[in-house]
Amino acid sequence: MAAAAYLVRERGTMAKILALGALFLMGALTIQIRGNGDSPNAEILRFDDGQEVLITAHAIAEGYIAEAGFGGLRQSIDVETEEIASKAKTVPVKSGMRLGIYAKEPKPDDEDNGSASPMRIFHYGERLRFPAKLRPPRNFRNPGAFDYEGYLAEQGIAVLGSTKAASVELLPGFAGNRMELWRTRSHRSLSEKIRTLWPPADAALIDAILIGENQFIDRDTLADFQRTGAYHILVVAGLKVGILAFVTFWLLRRVRLNHLAASLFTVLVAVLYAYLTNVGAPVWRATLMMIIYVGARALYRDRSVLNALGAAALGILILQPREIFGASLQLTFLSLLIIAAVGMPILERTSQPYGKGLFYLDSQNYDRSLPPRVAQFRLDLRMISGRLERFLGVQIPRRMLFWGSRAALATFEILFISALLQVGLAVPIAYYFHFATVVGVPVNALVVPLTGVLLPSAILAITLGYFSPILAKLPALIATISLGGITATVRWLGHLHVADLRVPTPGLIVILIGTGALVAAMLTSRARRAFAACGLLVVTAVAAWITFVPPHPKVRSAVMEVSAIDVGQGDSILLVSPQGKTLLVDAGGPIGGQRSDLDFGEDVVSPYLWARGFSRLDAVAITHAHSDHIGGMHAMLRNFRPRELWVGVIPPSAELSGLLQQARDEGITLVQHFQGDSFAFGGTTVRVLSPAHDWKTTSQPRNNDSLVLHFTYGQSAALLEGDAEKKIEESVATQEPRADLLKVAHHGALTSSIPESLRAVSPRMAIISVGSRNTFGHPRIGVLQRLADSHVATYRTDLDGAVTFYLAGRSVTSPVVVH
Repeated sequence: MAAAAYLVRERGTMAKILALGALFLMGALTIQIRGNGDSPNAEILRFDDGQEVLITAHAIAEGYIAEAGFGGLRQSIDVETEEIASKAKTVPVKSGMRLGIYAKEPKPDDEDNGSASPMRIFHYGERLRFPAKLRPPRNFRNPGAFDYEGYLAEQGIAVLGSTKAASVELLPGFAGNRMELWRTRSHRSLSEKIRTLWPPADAALIDAILIGENQFIDRDTLADFQRTGAYHILVVAGLKVGILAFVTFWLLRRVRLNHLAASLFTVLVAVLYAYLTNVGAPVWRATLMMIIYVGARALYRDRSVLNALGAAALGILILQPREIFGASLQLTFLSLLIIAAVGMPILERTSQPYGKGLFYLDSQNYDRSLPPRVAQFRLDLRMISGRLERFLGVQIPRRMLFWGSRAALATFEILFISALLQVGLAVPIAYYFHFATVVGVPVNALVVPLTGVLLPSAILAITLGYFSPILAKLPALIATISLGGITATVRWLGHLHVADLRVPTPGLIVILIGTGALVAAMLTSRARRAFAACGLLVVTAVAAWITFVPPHPKVRSAVMEVSAIDVGQGDSILLVSPQGKTLLVDAGGPIGGQRSDLDFGEDVVSPYLWARGFSRLDAVAITHAHSDHIGGMHAMLRNFRPRELWVGVIPPSAELSGLLQQARDEGITLVQHFQGDSFAFGGTTVRVLSPAHDWKTTSQPRNNDSLVLHFTYGQSAALLEGDAEKKIEESVATQEPRADLLKVAHHGALTSSIPESLRAVSPRMAIISVGSRNTFGHPRIGVLQRLADSHVATYRTDLDGAVTFYLAGRSVTSPVVVH
C-alpha cells in the first residue's frame, strides 16, 4: 500500500495494481483472522451423545408451523440455550439451537369433546424448558452437496434437537433485545394483516415478495419461479428496495418536499424496510447501495451506479469478508455490474437519446442539440402527429405518440436488460443452481413491471388495512390483479418443456472463457465498442453452450463403476457401465410417512450427478415402493429424462402409481423385470434374481418386493439387493450370486445379510447405505460381525459419505471415499 501511495503520481496504473493487490491480501488476512470468530459456540456439542437432556432456552426467532407427516404438526424455532441439565450435572451453556416441536394435529372429534390442544406458536424472547436429544447438523457427504452445516453456522446454530409440544414448559420472564422484540412483533403483525387482506395462496406469495416469508409457498410454485428465472421476485433484495425508494422519492417530490428532505426520508423508509424484513445480507446490500446513490444525488455529486456499487461492495467485504464466497453476493453484484458497466452504456447510445427526443416536440431549436438520427425521429413524429390532428385534434395525437413511444422504448430496455442478464449470469446460475433460464427474457419483461405495480399497491393496502378495511380493498385488488399476472406468466411459461432445462456444473474452461469475455465487455463497453460487441457475442455463445452442449461426465473408461450416494437412511446407487451407459438404482427419500423439507432427488442426488457432469441417464430402477427408495425419483425423471424405468412387482402404492404416470407422461419406457431375466447393459450382463413371476403383492409395499440385480463385467461382479430380507436372500443364494461387491440389504438390518447368503455371494467388499444416528440402530452389530467374520471390507455412507467402486473385469480397485 505504501508503494502504491509513492507511485500514485508518477505511475498511476502500477499504483492501482499495487493498491488492489494490497486490498486482496488484507481481505485474505481478515478472512483467516475471523475464520473461527463467526462460528457458533460448540460447547453444546458435548451433549450430542444421544442421551436426553433438559434444556432451558429462549426463542431468538419466531416459530412457524408446518405439516410433519403421520398426521402431525411441527413447529420449527431457533432458540439460544441458557443451561443444560444432564444426569450428571447442570451447566450454563449459551449456544444457538434449531428446535423441532412436534404434536398431533387436532381432529374434529377432539375439538368436539374438548381434548384438542392446538400447538402454541412461540415468539421471540419467550423462555422455555424442554427435554431433547441433541444432534449436530450434518452435510450429505457427496460432491456438489449443499453446505448445510455452514449455512446453520452463519445463523449461529450449532445443534439440532426435537421434542414433543406437551413437554415444552413456558417459563416466566423475557430474554432478548427490546428492539428485536418490536421488530418481530411488527413483522408478525404485517404477516397477519396480509392474511386478512388476501386469500391463503395469494397471501403466501405476497408474504414472500413483500417481507421475505417464503415458508408457506409450496415447492411446485417455487420451482416454477426458479426455472423461469423469476425467483428474484420472491426475494427481498435490490429490486424491492429500488422500487420502494423510487416510489417514495417520487411521491415526496410530487407533494413539493425539497430534494434533501425527500432523500433523507427515502433513506429512512428503505432502512426501516430492511430492518423489518430481516432477511439478512441481500436487503442490506441493496439498502447500502441505495443510500450511497441517494446521498451522492442529494449532494449533487456524480451519481454513477458503479461508484455506489463499488462503495457498497467494499463496505460489505470489510465487515463480512467471507460473503465474497457466497452465491448471493456474487449474483447481486454481478447483476448490477452487468447492468451498470455493459447495459447502461449501450442504452445510452441506443434508446435513451430517443427518450430525450420525445420532449419539446415542437421546438426546432431543440432538434439541433440532438444527434441527427434522433432529430429525424422527431421530424417523423411531427409528420405523423400533423396527419392525425385532422381527425383527433391537437392534444390527443401528441399524447398518443409521446406515451406510445415511451412504452415502446421501456419495453425495449426491459427486454434488452433481461436478455443481457440471462446470458451474463448463465455461468454462475448453471454453477450454483443448475438452471438454464431459456424463458427468462419474456418472463421478466412481464413480471418486473407487474412487481413495480404490486409492491406499492400492496404496501398501501396493508397500511390502509390498519385504519379502514374498506379503503384497503381497492389497492388490495390492484395488488391481486398484478400478482395474478405474475403467477399466470410464471406458471404458463414455467410448464413449457423448454423452460425445464437443468444443466450440469460447467467445466473450468467454459467458466474461464465466459468470465473473461464478460470482463472484457465491461471494460470496453464505452471506449472500444467493437471489442465489447465481440465480448458479448462470446458470452452469448458460452450461455448457449452451457444450455445445449452437456459436458463430458467424469467417469473412467473400460470399468464398471458402482457408487453409493449418501442419502441418509435410504438407498441410491449409481452404476456406470464400461461403455458409459448409466443406471440409477433408487433415489432416496424420507422414511415412512415422515415429511421432509428436502426433496432427496432434487436436493441430494441431482447435485451429485450434476457435479460429475451428468445431464442424462440411460435408465433408472426402483427396487421397491418404500419412500426412502423412491421418494427422490420424481425429480430424477424430471431432471435427467431417463430412457427407461425398471421396476419389479407393482404393489398398491399411491406414490408408485404417481411415479409411473409421470414416466408415461414424459415418454419414458417402463420395463418390468422378474427373476430369470438376463440382458446386456453397456458392456455388462445383468441378471434379475428377484422377484419371482408368481410373487404376490399385498396391500402395502414390502421389503421383499425388492428388485435384486446382479451385474457382471468380465470376471468381476456386483450384487444390489435393495431391502431384501431372509426369505428372498435364501432364494438368491441358490442362483449363483457370487459377487466382488455387495450392496448390503436393508441398511444392515438383522433380517438381512444371513450367513447362507454371505457364503453364496462371497463378497470381497460391501457397502451399507445408512443414515447417521438413525433411530433403527442400523447397521446392526450382528450384521457387521457377520461381514467381518467373512473377511469383507465394509464401507458405510454414514461414516464414509459417497463411496465409489471400480470393477475392472479382473479386479476391484480400492474404493474412492468422498468426505
